[in-house]
Amino acid sequence: MFRLMITTALAALPLAAAAQDITVGAANVTPYVDPGRDHSNVGSQFYYNTFDTLIDRDHGKLDPEWTPGLATSWELIDPTTMELKLREGVKFHNGDEMTADDVVFSLNRMFQATFPPYVVRAKDRFGNFTGAEKVDDYTIRIHSERPEPLWETLISMQQAMIIPEAYTKALTGDPDVAEDSDFEAFSLAPVGTGPYKVASFQPGEKLVWERFDDFWGAPAPLERATVVQIAETASRVTALKTGEADIITNVAPDQLSLIDDDPNLKTEGSATALFHVMIMNQNHPVLEDPRIRQAMSLAIDRDALNEALWLGKAIVPSTHTMAEMGALHQPGLVTFEYDPERAKALLEEAGYDGTEITYDTAATYYTNGLLAAQAIMEMWAAVGINGRVNVQDQWSGNDPELMARNWSNPMYFADPFGSFGVMWAPEGPSESEGRFNTDAEYAEKWDRFRFSTDVEARKAAYVELMEEIQQDPPVLPLYRPFESWGMKQSIDWAPMPGHIPYVLDFRSGSISNTGS
Repeated sequence: MFRLMITTALAALPLAAAAQDITVGAANVTPYVDPGRDHSNVGSQFYYNTFDTLIDRDHGKLDPEWTPGLATSWELIDPTTMELKLREGVKFHNGDEMTADDVVFSLNRMFQATFPPYVVRAKDRFGNFTGAEKVDDYTIRIHSERPEPLWETLISMQQAMIIPEAYTKALTGDPDVAEDSDFEAFSLAPVGTGPYKVASFQPGEKLVWERFDDFWGAPAPLERATVVQIAETASRVTALKTGEADIITNVAPDQLSLIDDDPNLKTEGSATALFHVMIMNQNHPVLEDPRIRQAMSLAIDRDALNEALWLGKAIVPSTHTMAEMGALHQPGLVTFEYDPERAKALLEEAGYDGTEITYDTAATYYTNGLLAAQAIMEMWAAVGINGRVNVQDQWSGNDPELMARNWSNPMYFADPFGSFGVMWAPEGPSESEGRFNTDAEYAEKWDRFRFSTDVEARKAAYVELMEEIQQDPPVLPLYRPFESWGMKQSIDWAPMPGHIPYVLDFRSGSISNTGS
């Protein structure tokens, strides 16, 4: 919690500087801290305070405005090569000085990945990059296979954050070789260059940040920040009211008044740059006919879900788009809609015989996730679909028996490729897990969307991809949830529009305390 800690070693000595501590009650705490392997909503909370990218952005703005990070400048020296000048005097949390060797190691662990969790991220984000090379101690070059339309965007991603080479290699085994066991160990003992070092970490339970006094940028405003898991919403609200927590995450709309009506507390929230979605297994025998999946989608009144679960604060999309995608935002495109009569007709055409269709969900992972699943069962029943909610905590997206489930599709970076593309690319996670199919025609459209340097050509190709998704649906974006954080009145903090979802940004200028 925030408090002024005034201590004296001896009465004759001056007062020590005031220090600020906060405690965050989070719905979930990550099981590991490694920016390269992680792409979860839970994990995204924990990286920006501890690690830095070469290129940063002004997170207070919706449109990307690139700023120097660990690189002070960058330029394309040919269509497939970017050269970056590195900041000098940067220290890692273990005291090592950052050089080009660390940067090349960090990037190539992703670009030329062999550690299985990195291989996945390399494939769905960095597939166009062939490698990084050292020019001198403070100059590096990054090479791509094809001209890259998203250079700054991709280099500024969480997965391109920089870690120390010597420290990582020495964690296990041969200190001169990067082994899988080193990366596993790093995820439990992370070291970065950011304004806060990880002082202690209990996977899935608790993480403690402490101010890193040798940070290269503006000093961290907090002395210490502790994030603890409090799974139940009601328990988080209670912790806030009793002073056990100073900030709490994932407050459902029906709980907001409990906080806002307390004169000592307040809430901050926004429609998150993320979709809660329903995914459907194209390859399940019961769902192979696309008309059944079309009906499952058309039966869902997403506006009603928004009103009932989010008090109208969520955003229901007409297609897979959001304003944060900038020039490629296409709100006029209609891919997903509510049409229960059409759903009934499609079920009859497909010869649906009433076979039970299961809908998997975790009990508490997604705000309102279970409530939404239960409401969807009623909507399905209204058109003749026999549905059942299956509550389980484990991920079932790679289970061949999966029929449908909820999932989230965040915007990992500000482009349709950073949201829809990461999940539904040819050979991407959805296809790799066996529930989504692509063919040569889809791949050709994807290629035009991904690599064209002309914005209008990319938009046109994306429209074609959405038409395929409409005809043979693997996914339905339900809504952009309105996620809220509760906090003490004395705390000035809010989610910034330029961040990916859920980031707990406690850097200079992002949080302040006006009380004790």
